[in-house]
Amino acid sequence: MHFRILACNVLTREICWCAAKSPNTLDVSFFPKDKHNHPSTLRELLQQEIDSAATGDTFYDAILLAYGLCGNATVGLRARRFPLIIPRAHDCTTLFLGSKTAFADYFGETPSQSWTSVGYSERSDSILSDGNTQSFTPSGQSFFELAEIYGEENARDLWDTLTAHQENSEVPFLDVPETHISSKVKHIKSCIESTGKKMRTIPGNICLIESLISGNWSEENFLTVLPEERITGVYDHEQVIRSEKTP
Repeated sequence: MHFRILACNVLTREICWCAAKSPNTLDVSFFPKDKHNHPSTLRELLQQEIDSAATGDTFYDAILLAYGLCGNATVGLRARRFPLIIPRAHDCTTLFLGSKTAFADYFGETPSQSWTSVGYSERSDSILSDGNTQSFTPSGQSFFELAEIYGEENARDLWDTLTAHQENSEVPFLDVPETHISSKVKHIKSCIESTGKKMRTIPGNICLIESLISGNWSEENFLTVLPEERITGVYDHEQVIRSEKTP
Protein backbone atom coordinates (compact mmCIF):
# COMPACT_ATOMS: atom_id res chain seq x y z
CA MET A 1 0.00 0.00 0.00
CA HIS A 2 1.16 3.53 -0.74
CA PHE A 3 -0.10 6.31 1.53
CA ARG A 4 0.29 10.08 1.59
CA ILE A 5 0.37 11.31 5.21
CA LEU A 6 -0.41 14.87 6.28
CA ALA A 7 0.39 15.39 9.95
CA CYS A 8 0.87 17.97 12.67
CA ASN A 9 4.53 18.12 13.67
CA VAL A 10 3.74 17.48 17.35
CA LEU A 11 3.27 13.85 16.24
CA THR A 12 6.62 13.60 14.46
CA ARG A 13 8.21 11.17 16.91
CA GLU A 14 5.18 8.88 17.10
CA ILE A 15 4.56 8.80 13.35
CA CYS A 16 8.22 8.19 12.56
CA TRP A 17 8.35 5.39 15.14
CA CYS A 18 5.34 3.70 13.52
CA ALA A 19 6.53 4.42 9.98
CA ALA A 20 9.87 2.73 10.63
CA LYS A 21 8.04 -0.55 11.29
CA SER A 22 5.39 -0.26 8.59
CA PRO A 23 5.45 -2.44 5.46
CA ASN A 24 3.59 0.32 3.62
CA THR A 25 5.22 2.98 1.45
CA LEU A 26 4.70 6.33 3.11
CA ASP A 27 5.11 9.89 1.82
CA VAL A 28 4.91 12.06 4.94
CA SER A 29 4.62 15.83 5.38
CA PHE A 30 4.59 17.53 8.78
CA PHE A 31 3.09 20.98 9.33
CA PRO A 32 3.82 23.38 12.22
CA LYS A 33 1.52 23.20 15.22
CA ASP A 34 1.19 26.99 15.08
CA LYS A 35 -0.96 26.54 11.98
CA HIS A 36 -3.74 25.54 14.40
CA ASN A 37 -3.90 29.16 15.55
CA HIS A 38 -5.70 29.97 12.31
CA PRO A 39 -7.97 27.00 11.48
CA SER A 40 -9.10 28.41 8.15
CA THR A 41 -5.47 28.79 7.05
CA LEU A 42 -4.65 25.23 8.11
CA ARG A 43 -7.72 23.99 6.26
CA GLU A 44 -6.58 25.75 3.08
CA LEU A 45 -3.09 24.27 3.44
CA LEU A 46 -4.36 20.72 3.88
CA GLN A 47 -6.79 21.08 0.98
CA GLN A 48 -3.96 22.31 -1.24
CA GLU A 49 -1.96 19.19 -0.36
CA ILE A 50 -4.94 16.95 -1.07
CA ASP A 51 -5.56 18.68 -4.39
CA SER A 52 -1.87 18.48 -5.32
CA ALA A 53 -1.82 14.73 -4.69
CA ALA A 54 -4.94 14.34 -6.83
CA THR A 55 -3.28 15.97 -9.83
CA GLY A 56 0.13 14.37 -9.38
CA ASP A 57 1.64 11.35 -11.08
CA THR A 58 1.77 9.17 -7.95
CA PHE A 59 -1.12 6.83 -7.21
CA TYR A 60 -2.01 6.66 -3.52
CA ASP A 61 -4.27 4.10 -1.93
CA ALA A 62 -5.36 6.80 0.51
CA ILE A 63 -4.40 10.12 2.05
CA LEU A 64 -4.05 9.83 5.82
CA LEU A 65 -4.75 12.85 8.01
CA ALA A 66 -3.00 12.74 11.38
CA TYR A 67 -5.34 15.38 12.76
CA GLY A 68 -8.67 15.59 14.53
CA LEU A 69 -11.26 18.32 14.34
CA CYS A 70 -8.50 20.65 15.57
CA GLY A 71 -10.59 23.78 16.03
CA ASN A 72 -12.62 22.88 12.92
CA ALA A 73 -9.51 23.02 10.73
CA THR A 74 -10.44 19.73 9.05
CA VAL A 75 -14.15 20.47 8.69
CA GLY A 76 -14.93 21.02 5.03
CA LEU A 77 -11.91 19.16 3.66
CA ARG A 78 -12.84 17.43 0.42
CA ALA A 79 -11.61 14.12 -0.91
CA ARG A 80 -10.60 14.35 -4.53
CA ARG A 81 -8.98 11.49 -6.42
CA PHE A 82 -8.08 9.43 -3.35
CA PRO A 83 -10.01 8.59 -0.16
CA LEU A 84 -9.21 10.54 2.99
CA ILE A 85 -8.75 8.66 6.25
CA ILE A 86 -8.99 10.64 9.49
CA PRO A 87 -9.26 9.51 13.12
CA ARG A 88 -12.52 10.21 14.92
CA ALA A 89 -10.81 12.68 17.23
CA HIS A 90 -11.42 16.16 18.60
CA ASP A 91 -7.71 16.95 18.48
CA CYS A 92 -4.32 15.28 18.74
CA THR A 93 -4.82 14.45 22.43
CA THR A 94 -6.91 11.50 21.24
CA LEU A 95 -4.01 10.35 19.05
CA PHE A 96 -1.60 10.57 21.99
CA LEU A 97 -4.02 8.71 24.29
CA GLY A 98 -4.96 6.03 21.78
CA SER A 99 -8.76 6.15 21.92
CA LYS A 100 -11.89 8.29 22.07
CA THR A 101 -12.73 6.65 25.38
CA ALA A 102 -9.48 7.80 26.96
CA PHE A 103 -10.06 11.32 25.63
CA ALA A 104 -13.55 11.40 27.13
CA ASP A 105 -12.25 10.08 30.44
CA TYR A 106 -9.46 12.64 30.78
CA PHE A 107 -10.70 15.64 28.77
CA GLY A 108 -14.45 15.19 28.37
CA GLU A 109 -15.32 17.68 31.11
CA THR A 110 -12.42 20.07 30.47
CA PRO A 111 -11.77 20.11 26.71
CA SER A 112 -9.88 23.42 26.74
CA GLN A 113 -7.46 22.70 29.58
CA SER A 114 -3.73 22.96 28.95
CA TRP A 115 -1.76 19.77 28.37
CA THR A 116 1.53 18.73 26.86
CA SER A 117 3.63 15.84 25.60
CA VAL A 118 7.23 15.35 24.56
CA GLY A 119 6.31 16.02 20.93
CA TYR A 120 4.16 19.03 21.69
CA SER A 121 6.72 20.65 23.98
CA GLU A 122 9.55 20.65 21.44
CA ARG A 123 7.69 22.38 18.61
CA SER A 124 7.81 26.21 18.47
CA ASP A 125 8.01 28.24 21.67
CA SER A 126 5.00 26.95 23.59
CA ILE A 127 5.66 24.09 26.01
CA LEU A 128 1.97 23.81 26.98
CA SER A 129 -1.13 23.94 24.84
CA ASP A 130 -3.36 26.94 25.44
CA GLY A 131 -6.60 25.28 24.43
CA ASN A 132 -7.50 28.12 22.09
CA THR A 133 -7.76 25.93 19.02
CA GLN A 134 -9.92 23.23 20.58
CA SER A 135 -13.59 23.09 19.64
CA PHE A 136 -15.44 24.12 22.77
CA THR A 137 -18.60 26.01 21.90
CA PRO A 138 -21.83 24.17 21.01
CA SER A 139 -21.21 25.06 17.38
CA GLY A 140 -17.69 23.67 17.60
CA GLN A 141 -15.94 27.01 17.22
CA SER A 142 -12.44 27.67 18.48
CA PHE A 143 -11.30 30.93 20.07
CA PHE A 144 -9.71 32.06 16.83
CA GLU A 145 -12.89 31.46 14.88
CA LEU A 146 -14.88 33.38 17.51
CA ALA A 147 -12.39 36.22 17.10
CA GLU A 148 -13.06 36.30 13.37
CA ILE A 149 -16.77 36.76 14.09
CA TYR A 150 -16.84 38.99 17.19
CA GLY A 151 -13.41 40.59 17.29
CA GLU A 152 -10.56 39.50 19.53
CA GLU A 153 -11.55 41.44 22.67
CA ASN A 154 -15.17 40.26 22.65
CA ALA A 155 -14.10 36.73 21.77
CA ARG A 156 -11.69 36.68 24.71
CA ASP A 157 -14.45 37.74 27.10
CA LEU A 158 -16.74 35.03 25.74
CA TRP A 159 -14.02 32.39 25.82
CA ASP A 160 -13.04 33.25 29.40
CA THR A 161 -16.67 32.97 30.46
CA LEU A 162 -17.07 29.57 28.81
CA THR A 163 -13.84 28.15 30.21
CA ALA A 164 -13.67 29.80 33.64
CA HIS A 165 -14.83 26.64 35.41
CA GLN A 166 -12.07 24.59 33.82
CA GLU A 167 -9.10 26.02 35.71
CA ASN A 168 -7.01 23.21 37.09
CA SER A 169 -4.06 23.05 39.44
CA GLU A 170 -2.57 20.20 37.41
CA VAL A 171 -1.38 20.05 33.82
CA PRO A 172 -1.75 16.67 32.07
CA PHE A 173 1.42 15.27 30.52
CA LEU A 174 0.57 12.64 27.90
CA ASP A 175 3.34 10.10 28.27
CA VAL A 176 3.73 7.82 25.24
CA PRO A 177 6.14 5.01 26.28
CA GLU A 178 7.74 4.64 22.86
CA THR A 179 8.72 8.31 22.70
CA HIS A 180 9.47 8.98 26.38
CA ILE A 181 12.69 11.02 26.64
CA SER A 182 13.68 11.44 30.29
CA SER A 183 15.58 14.70 29.83
CA LYS A 184 12.64 16.28 28.01
CA VAL A 185 10.15 15.06 30.60
CA LYS A 186 12.28 16.60 33.33
CA HIS A 187 12.31 19.91 31.47
CA ILE A 188 8.54 19.80 30.94
CA LYS A 189 7.97 19.11 34.64
CA SER A 190 10.15 22.07 35.56
CA CYS A 191 8.26 24.38 33.20
CA ILE A 192 4.90 23.30 34.57
CA GLU A 193 5.99 23.75 38.17
CA SER A 194 7.30 27.23 37.35
CA THR A 195 3.67 28.22 36.69
CA GLY A 196 2.67 27.12 40.18
CA LYS A 197 0.98 23.94 38.94
CA LYS A 198 1.79 20.25 39.13
CA MET A 199 2.39 17.80 36.30
CA ARG A 200 -0.11 14.95 36.17
CA THR A 201 1.20 12.06 34.07
CA ILE A 202 -1.39 10.31 31.92
CA PRO A 203 -0.36 7.12 30.12
CA GLY A 204 -0.32 7.52 26.36
CA ASN A 205 -0.89 4.83 23.77
CA ILE A 206 0.44 4.74 20.22
CA CYS A 207 -2.14 2.22 18.96
CA LEU A 208 -4.35 4.72 17.10
CA ILE A 209 -1.40 6.10 15.14
CA GLU A 210 -0.23 2.56 14.39
CA SER A 211 -3.69 1.67 13.09
CA LEU A 212 -3.79 4.78 10.90
CA ILE A 213 -0.45 3.99 9.27
CA SER A 214 -1.01 0.24 8.99
CA GLY A 215 -4.36 0.59 7.21
CA ASN A 216 -6.38 -0.91 10.07
CA TRP A 217 -9.24 1.60 9.80
CA SER A 218 -12.15 0.39 11.87
CA GLU A 219 -15.33 2.42 11.41
CA GLU A 220 -15.42 2.98 15.16
CA ASN A 221 -12.10 4.81 15.20
CA PHE A 222 -11.69 6.23 11.70
CA LEU A 223 -13.73 8.05 9.10
CA THR A 224 -13.25 7.18 5.43
CA VAL A 225 -14.10 10.11 3.17
CA LEU A 226 -14.65 8.96 -0.38
CA PRO A 227 -13.96 11.09 -3.48
CA GLU A 228 -16.58 13.83 -3.89
CA GLU A 229 -17.31 13.77 -0.15
CA ARG A 230 -16.22 16.21 2.54
CA ILE A 231 -15.70 16.16 6.32
CA THR A 232 -18.26 17.70 8.65
CA GLY A 233 -18.35 17.85 12.45
CA VAL A 234 -20.64 15.99 14.84
CA TYR A 235 -18.96 17.16 18.09
CA ASP A 236 -19.89 14.24 20.31
CA HIS A 237 -17.62 11.65 21.93
CA GLU A 238 -18.60 8.76 19.68
CA GLN A 239 -18.90 9.69 16.01
CA VAL A 240 -17.09 13.07 16.31
CA ILE A 241 -17.02 13.59 12.53
CA ARG A 242 -18.85 12.28 9.50
CA SER A 243 -18.74 12.68 5.74
CA GLU A 244 -21.28 14.16 3.38
CA LYS A 245 -21.59 14.57 -0.35
CA THR A 246 -20.14 17.78 -1.69
CA PRO A 247 -22.73 20.14 -3.17
